[in-house]
Amino acid sequence: MGFFSFIKDAGEKLFGHKDAEATAAAAAADDAAAKEKLDATNRAAGDAIQAYIEAQGLTITGLVVTFDAASSTVNIFGVAEDQETKEKALLCCGNVAGVSNVNDNMSVDQSEPEATYHDVVPGDNLSKISKAAYGDPNKYMVIFEANKPMLSHPDKIYPGQKLRIPPL
Repeated sequence: MGFFSFIKDAGEKLFGHKDAEATAAAAAADDAAAKEKLDATNRAAGDAIQAYIEAQGLTITGLVVTFDAASSTVNIFGVAEDQETKEKALLCCGNVAGVSNVNDNMSVDQSEPEATYHDVVPGDNLSKISKAAYGDPNKYMVIFEANKPMLSHPDKIYPGQKLRIPPL
């Protein structure tokens, strides 16, 4: 279990996060109708993130994803088949526009060493990240493969994205 921070305005645009923030602010004013709208907005955002994880083909038993617009936090529950699947699911949650934190409530069937993470900054590419992580820029495909299917091409990374750096 853990708590991961992400850059809120970077990532997949799965739901109207600006609308969710506005709804959360209105609900804070003790308006019953706004609270109902906030609950519906949170459910829709959680469902969208869960559908995104499922679309990546990640096998997670009992997957449940919730979103809290007031704190921009995703909570993810379930049992992943392995550490890699768990880490990819966490990245799917966090690399979404409007999400600044992911609360990991998952477990794994088969324990393995955990990966480290890298926040992409302007000027980064997978070779540069590989050199920093492994001492060898030619191991960039290890990082690319570790982040598939969220990454579709080794050159398509963006500032603010968080990448998995698996142990060699």
